[in-house]
Amino acid sequence: MARFKKYDYKQDTMLVINFEEQLQPGTFEYAIHYLIDNKLDLSHFHPKFKNHTTGRLAYDPAILLKIILFAYSKGITSSREIQWCCKTNIIFKALSCDSIPHFTTIANFVSSRSKEIETLFEQVLLVCHEEGLLGNELFAIDGCKQSSNASKEWSGTFKELEEKHAKIKRQIKYHLSEHQSLDKNENREDERMKRHKQAVETLEKASNKIGDFLKKSKPRQGHGKLKKEVKSNITDNESAKMKTSKGTIQGYNGVATVDKKHQVIVDAQAFGAGQEQHTLQPILETIQERFKRLNISENIYADDTIITADTGFANEANMKYLHENKINGYIPDNQFRSRDPKFKDQKSKYGKRHQNEKSKKPQVIIPASEFKLDPINKTCVCPAGENMWLKKEGKDTQDNSKLFFEGRLSKCRQCSLNKKCMRNPDSANTRKGHGRQVSFIVEKGCKANYTDWMKRRVDSKEGKLIYSHRMSVVEPVFGNIGTNKGLNRFSLRGSRKVNGQWKLFCLIQNIEKLKNYGELAA
Repeated sequence: MARFKKYDYKQDTMLVINFEEQLQPGTFEYAIHYLIDNKLDLSHFHPKFKNHTTGRLAYDPAILLKIILFAYSKGITSSREIQWCCKTNIIFKALSCDSIPHFTTIANFVSSRSKEIETLFEQVLLVCHEEGLLGNELFAIDGCKQSSNASKEWSGTFKELEEKHAKIKRQIKYHLSEHQSLDKNENREDERMKRHKQAVETLEKASNKIGDFLKKSKPRQGHGKLKKEVKSNITDNESAKMKTSKGTIQGYNGVATVDKKHQVIVDAQAFGAGQEQHTLQPILETIQERFKRLNISENIYADDTIITADTGFANEANMKYLHENKINGYIPDNQFRSRDPKFKDQKSKYGKRHQNEKSKKPQVIIPASEFKLDPINKTCVCPAGENMWLKKEGKDTQDNSKLFFEGRLSKCRQCSLNKKCMRNPDSANTRKGHGRQVSFIVEKGCKANYTDWMKRRVDSKEGKLIYSHRMSVVEPVFGNIGTNKGLNRFSLRGSRKVNGQWKLFCLIQNIEKLKNYGELAA
């Protein structure tokens, strides 16, 4: 019978470990260790420490940065989990020199050092430039919307929040009256009374939370020309409710500008707004100032660097900004695919994105051009001869007037053309709502604008070739940060703190590029 050496996984042992030997060249942990110890100046982290003569000794920012960056690269953002890793994981022990910072120290460092993290981001970018990782040929800009540490259930306009506040007060009044009536009853049910009491305590907390917010805050204004009120959020009022391909979230839009050569991120900012048009100008100005300050380029846009961004950044103001500042930009409008013959049959062949066979709706056969519009009297007659209702008036992206008309559902149900006109005629007899809807642009000027200038650039043969690079430059970066690094939500609150966290993840992307293509890869 074969015999084997005994082993016991529950046994303890003492090992002699050299921490530096655990950080092997070619690994990400070695790249962090080498850069922080040999390439980066962390003196800008020092002024916030106030223990020059008295007080407890502080953890060196180098130690904290190493363990935080390594933890983020593994998708670990919880400060408690980072502390636990420093106790149990040999790589964390090697990076921290066997020190175990308390989770509050780690959390405070991440949330209160956003300016210092930005300086660190610029230092790493300068190292990338010195090692030839920046091509400065093409920059691709895009946003990555992520949930924040706030619930969308606590969002609303001030009117909606006031209504919610009043509803909660009515609920409190109801539970109090039920509690009092049960208390008077000789055969009272103690368990029900307890539940009513707990409900009152919970509702009062919510009521006080909303009431305090309404007293101390002002309505948030949007970024459009009309400056309409947008939804506030009681928990994090700098975050925003935004639509994504996976549904509506309460969060921030992490925008990154990526260099084409090695996908190094040259700028990273988080914005608490779903719309991206207003972010383009501050991003381009920040890049210009940064490149000038770091002596990379006196005027990066004068060097004919190409700027690309998707349709979310397109509006007349941005096109005017690019034209007046002579920036070599390519930002298409949302109709540029429909003008391209290559995509002529795309929808009929493949359907819309994120749409399965069951959810496909039949195409509208009768186009809006067959509806009779009177722009003077603002009336519209459908092909069946019925007058339509002017639902609202608005403006398009070029500030032209836009009229929205709607058919009466009661008449559309009986119409002989409804199967050719309505999107879902089969449900017209059972559902409530509206009939056929159409919109028209009126008073459209003939004078060419800056959007037309950009259309000609993007629709040209050269423009199509240039814009085709955008997705291959920026999308893999978001894939790396989101999938490989595990960023699926921001764990902090407030745009300043979220900005710092977003830059930390973008730092990891750039350090990886230094590891793979820079001096560390040699």
